[in-house]
Formats: sequence, structure tokens, C-alpha cells
Amino acid sequence: MVDMNDTDGKVAGTLLFVGCSQSIVGIMIAEARHPGYSISGNAISDLGVGPAALIFNSSIILLGLMILASSYFIQRAFRRPKFTSLLVFTAIGTTGVGIFPENLGIIHLIVSLIAFLFGGLSAIAAYRLQKPPLSYFSIIAGFITLLALVLFITGQFLGLGFGGMERMIVYPVLLWAIGFGGYLIASSNALGSPADRA
Repeated sequence: MVDMNDTDGKVAGTLLFVGCSQSIVGIMIAEARHPGYSISGNAISDLGVGPAALIFNSSIILLGLMILASSYFIQRAFRRPKFTSLLVFTAIGTTGVGIFPENLGIIHLIVSLIAFLFGGLSAIAAYRLQKPPLSYFSIIAGFITLLALVLFITGQFLGLGFGGMERMIVYPVLLWAIGFGGYLIASSNALGSPADRA
């Protein structure tokens, strides 16, 4: 019989896996439906004010809400309030990106920064909740996101363009979260003993 903590972990993993997967697909569909859109030249958030705005914004809001719901079940499963708090801030920022598109100015920049920063920190902090090699990938993905965020803010795009560097912030964390979600879904012993979670 599956215990409650294990069930919570699987629910949390499903929410992360589905939420992040649908957001990547949503971004790709929005890019395809946005005439003249350049992956290197355009910001991801440009998709939120063009002809594909409904697709993009809906997908990002759904992602944020699913991260928020996942954080609830992760807290029930792991009893790690610091890690859960990082996920909650990530969810708030992500949802805000969809609710406040870039044409709203400073508020969009603030919620984007919250999503980027806490997303990277969440990936790094999650290494204790995973076994190698995923725990190593978690740290690497978070570090790449935070490094890319610094480069992005300072205008160092390394030949990738504005949009390309922004994707170096976003995609490592999304890919980590998909992997982490799959890990929670598949591993019946992923949560360890109650003593490990204390």
C-alpha cells in the first residue's frame, strides 16, 4: 500500500512534469504563430503581447499555478519549508509573467526577475531531495540559470542575442523541473524515511 507521503510526492511530480512540459510546448506554438518572431532577437515575453498572446499567457499562468500546487504537495511529502518557499516565489513570479505582460512595464520586469531568480535557486536547493546523477544536474541547471541571469542583466549575450540568452535562463530550470517531476513520479522510495525528512 502506498503511504500518504509517497502519494504526495507523486502528485507533486505529476504537477511539475505536466506544468513544465505544457509550457515548453506552449512557447513553441506561440513562436510559430507569431509572424517574424526571432528566437535570438526577441524576448520570450514578446509572445505575451502579440498574436499568440492568449496561448503564451495562458500557458505561463497554468505553469505558475501548477508549480504552486506542486509546492503544497512537496511540503507535505518532504517537510522542507525553505525549499517550498523558493518554489512558491517561483510560482508567484511565473504566474505574474502571464498576468502582467511586458507592455505593463516595470511590474512585468519585477515578476520576471522573481521567476528567474527563485527558479534557479529552487533547482540548486533541490539537490538534497534527489539522488545522483539528478542531484548533480539540479545544481548545474540552477547555476546555469543564475549565471545566465547575471549575463542577461549586464547585457552580455555571448553571441546568442537577447532572446537566446533569456532562454539560457529559462530552459535549464524547466528541464530540471521536468526531470525532478519524473523522478518523483517514478521513484517509490524517493522521499526516504520520515527521519531523513526531519
